[in-house]
Amino acid sequence: MTGSAEREERAPDGLVTVLSDAVRDAIRAARGFAGGVYLRSGTPGLLRLAVLSGLPVPLFRPWWRMHMERPFPVADTHRLGIEVLLSDSTETMRRYPQLAAGLPFRFGSLYVPVVGDGTPYGVLTVLRPPASDATEVLPDRDRMTAVAEELGAALTRLAKDGCPVVWEGEPLGTRPPAEGPSSRTVGGFTWDPRADTVVADDALWSLLGTGHGTVSNTPEALADAIAHDEPRLLLAALRETAAGRPPAHPLPVRTGRGLRLLDLWPSGGGDEAPYRVSGVLVDPGPGPAAGGAADQLPEGVFALDRLGLITYANPRAAELLGRPRGELLGRALWDAVPWMGRPAYEDHLRGALLSSDPVHFRARSPLAHPGTAAPGTADGTWLSLSVYPGPGGVTCKVVPVGRAAETDAPFGTDTAAAGRPDAGAAEDAEAGAADVATAPVYRPIVLAIALAEAVTARQVSEVVMRELLPAFGSRRLAIYLVQDRRLYLAWETGFPQGFLAPFDGVGLDARLPGVETLTSGRPLFFESMEQMTAAYPGIALDAKVGARAFLPLIASGRPVGSCILGFDRPHEFSSEERTALAGLIAQSLERARRYDNEAALARGLQEALLPHRLSAHPMVQTAGRYLPGTVGMEVGGDWYDVVEAGDGLALVIGDVQGHGVQAAATMGQLRSAVRAFALGDHSPDEVMSGTNRLLIDLDPGQFASCCYVRVDPVTGVARAARAGHPQPLLRHPDGRTEVLDLPGGVVLGVDPQAVYPVTELVLEPEAVLALYTDGLVEQPGKDIDDGVEAVRATLARAGTPQRFRPGGHSLSRAADLLTAEARQARERPDDIALLLTTRRAPGAGDAPGFV
Repeated sequence: MTGSAEREERAPDGLVTVLSDAVRDAIRAARGFAGGVYLRSGTPGLLRLAVLSGLPVPLFRPWWRMHMERPFPVADTHRLGIEVLLSDSTETMRRYPQLAAGLPFRFGSLYVPVVGDGTPYGVLTVLRPPASDATEVLPDRDRMTAVAEELGAALTRLAKDGCPVVWEGEPLGTRPPAEGPSSRTVGGFTWDPRADTVVADDALWSLLGTGHGTVSNTPEALADAIAHDEPRLLLAALRETAAGRPPAHPLPVRTGRGLRLLDLWPSGGGDEAPYRVSGVLVDPGPGPAAGGAADQLPEGVFALDRLGLITYANPRAAELLGRPRGELLGRALWDAVPWMGRPAYEDHLRGALLSSDPVHFRARSPLAHPGTAAPGTADGTWLSLSVYPGPGGVTCKVVPVGRAAETDAPFGTDTAAAGRPDAGAAEDAEAGAADVATAPVYRPIVLAIALAEAVTARQVSEVVMRELLPAFGSRRLAIYLVQDRRLYLAWETGFPQGFLAPFDGVGLDARLPGVETLTSGRPLFFESMEQMTAAYPGIALDAKVGARAFLPLIASGRPVGSCILGFDRPHEFSSEERTALAGLIAQSLERARRYDNEAALARGLQEALLPHRLSAHPMVQTAGRYLPGTVGMEVGGDWYDVVEAGDGLALVIGDVQGHGVQAAATMGQLRSAVRAFALGDHSPDEVMSGTNRLLIDLDPGQFASCCYVRVDPVTGVARAARAGHPQPLLRHPDGRTEVLDLPGGVVLGVDPQAVYPVTELVLEPEAVLALYTDGLVEQPGKDIDDGVEAVRATLARAGTPQRFRPGGHSLSRAADLLTAEARQARERPDDIALLLTTRRAPGAGDAPGFV
């Protein structure tokens, strides 16, 4: 697996072993077929999948990273500290529709928080067969909880020993635990590197064609006997395993009796290497050694284990997949057959691995296969694949599409397609949509996921244009929304300029297909323009050739609008196209309307809660800025404040996790709490601890970062405490600017016993202290350190201190300069808060300013 060596170098050996063992134990405890563990990362609010057992790691790339704000069970389990039990796909759809849309297969799942000594480390998860009653799963959950508690204790010990309990990079793939001795296990051994001795069972010696004891009991001799063609590779794998870095996949080795798979894992040895190494040789399945019965079949047959390794392929499968058998066996499917890595094909294979149902689909090989019944061309050949899951992996049958009607099950629900291999193929090739054959199954899933993230009518329209049009060969889209009993054009693309203008604002009594589809609640499909003119004589047409679909958008029983899809050529609409899409679009538009109402409420609430006037002092000048985000709910929980604290001033900045009304309300509660503690002249650590306990008592299901700095205006002495918040910046009077290194505690709302150390620094006259939230320095796809450096450099160039300007306008200019790029950005993923502070020297007539 690509990148596994890099991952293992980043992760300490002891951590890898502890996590891998815990996942295997959890799978056994919950009677699952796969599992994994998410671990916190160096990025605040981001969990990473550290170990995945029993499933191919590349197939689950969309779930490698999990932000704690996302509506997924892993995020809720970690953020709220709760166990989540999803007994079947129905329960998953009800509680976590985005997860169900991405993995619409029959399986159940369990999620348990991993906590040690009050510290949340991550989430342990197991995938299992569905259960008709959740009570059946409760004993499994309890056993899995015990495993999670043991894992939390082990991670705490590692942390106390100085091991960083975080995960960066890609996940590690491991094999699931075996259910007792496997009938395919043909021999095993153990190697103790401390004594440098190998102990092998008689079955292994028999397989190698030698009697017990006739081979030297050294690892070198064992490697030479098992893999005499490549002993150095096996010896290297043995040594890596002894260091706690076992191979992510079983190793293919060629013995005198054909291909075998060697599974290696470390055991014993405590927390320090070298570990004892255990290994078993496994017969991958039918082949020459078993009589080669499948080798004689006219259909292609190949098998994958649960990690995606090809364990068997008959000659016909090798021919159709376009690789010699020797280059297929023992390799991951996506490495050996790269064209099988298309998203649609991966989705079908996920379904087979996650549920017990057979899967049938078509795939286009880029290779032409002369002599087959399939239409082999320079563009490739369509193949029919049938995937049959089993406890150890899946068996796949592959035949050219021309023979599918004779030999295979139907492709999903399209039973007629088997006999029509060329149906739509030319159009698909011209459109460049190689996956159109699977679009009715795959594209609605992608569309549902994308629409779940869209929260405005414009975003919904953009998603439909991006996901729906390419999937079905459509080139034109128009969306109309109802307002005051009229239809108004909300979005259009692909139509001739100005063509739709006469239809903007038409009443609901007009005899037009876009109106009647809404008033009747029935979709209208015209497979040619002649059909449409026959139904609506005299209607204006934007083209002479093509097809049109008019879809009513109805959500929660009320009309929302209508959608028009235009095709450049006559088009036969499938049952999936007729039923699936209008409902998804309508529900998303309805959510967009609710979003507009909630966003307006949240904006009003936030405006009321943010400070309209900052506390002032004759020797201190401050300037604050707040910019709402433009993606999602827009308003969030960022705030800043300046509060009188004894004979000084308290500078406060904070960021509540999440967006919307709840985040704004929590922000208001925290701001009030901090002000109360500050006005009571409490020390910075007491302010943080008190606010932390208050947030935990309120239990809003959210956490917050915060930085609190109390400044003595006369001496400039400042005492600061920080709770998971970005480090402040300090611009010295000479223009030199640095990122302060303030020790801090965990974010507020997580640990009631959290400690927040206080750091003392001096704010010199004419120096500038900058407090900010992460929205100012974080951008998607960029390192946060680069963002901090950019802000630091801008602050350094902000101007030269010269003279105090009444009203703080000079410092305001610096604040505007620091937020200029964010204000001009087309999209801001997060909201931004900024607070700048400077002071003048005692006795000076004017305080410093910026020009």
